Amino acid sequence: MRVTSQQLNHGSSLVLPARLRGADGEETLIAVLGGGRGCVLKAEEPLAGIWIPLRGRLQCGSNAESGIVGGELRVTEAEPNLHASGRGGALWVALLGTRDAWRQALAEFTDLPPSDPALLPAIHPASRALRRRAALLARCIARGAADLPLEAVLDQVLALQRHLAGAIARCPGRTYAQRRQVFLRLQRVRNYLAANCHLDLDNDALARMASYSPWHFIRAFRAAYQETPHAFLVNERLRRARRLLRSSPLAIAEIALASGFENRCAFSRLFRQRFGTTAGAVRRNEFGSHAR
Repeated sequence: MRVTSQQLNHGSSLVLPARLRGADGEETLIAVLGGGRGCVLKAEEPLAGIWIPLRGRLQCGSNAESGIVGGELRVTEAEPNLHASGRGGALWVALLGTRDAWRQALAEFTDLPPSDPALLPAIHPASRALRRRAALLARCIARGAADLPLEAVLDQVLALQRHLAGAIARCPGRTYAQRRQVFLRLQRVRNYLAANCHLDLDNDALARMASYSPWHFIRAFRAAYQETPHAFLVNERLRRARRLLRSSPLAIAEIALASGFENRCAFSRLFRQRFGTTAGAVRRNEFGSHAR
């Protein structure tokens, strides 16, 4: 596995070249460490990637609204107009490459058919162990180390990706390739929902994103993920609200509204059903622990 590294500091920018190749012409992955306000990463061709924020919020992908925070990681498929930037004092690590470079790198890791080992677009939770490994990778990039500890990070990321095989298997289609294409269409919508759950979204607009009729979209989504788009949206709104309760000084009513809930009573009921506690208790526990 061939890897090069780059570092982005406060206020700097980097445009990745059209082809990333080693001295012998073989395609290579690039590991990027970004930190500080105003650093921007762009690419001249579609690159797939793994994005891991270690601190703060990271905007990444071709959709400027697709943000992730510490405790999450995002896998993006090869898309044009790749753009990434940190918010405030964000610190993040990214692994990027063309489809061919990722096929070569993942051939020994993935459980997908050997003809098409690839990353699947998704937003995953990043465990403490994975973040520690990503932090070690960041330190090695910062030192300019020749040998980067990628295998440990990739192993954990691909372990998170394996559960997506079940969703692919449940998608309509006669062959694996057909089911995978359906999954990718649905997954793009699901990732959009996760990143924009606070917005007012309806099934008709989501179905158009997947190039389906509303009926076929809901049916395929439920088959793949075993829940409706609305149920997934509500769950993402609740997760967003819980995160804001732990990190934002906003009042609970304001957090409910910022998470997409117009009805405070409905928010309180759903929050308790989902997490087994109240929003007020989460807020008191979080700020009480800081006070101690």
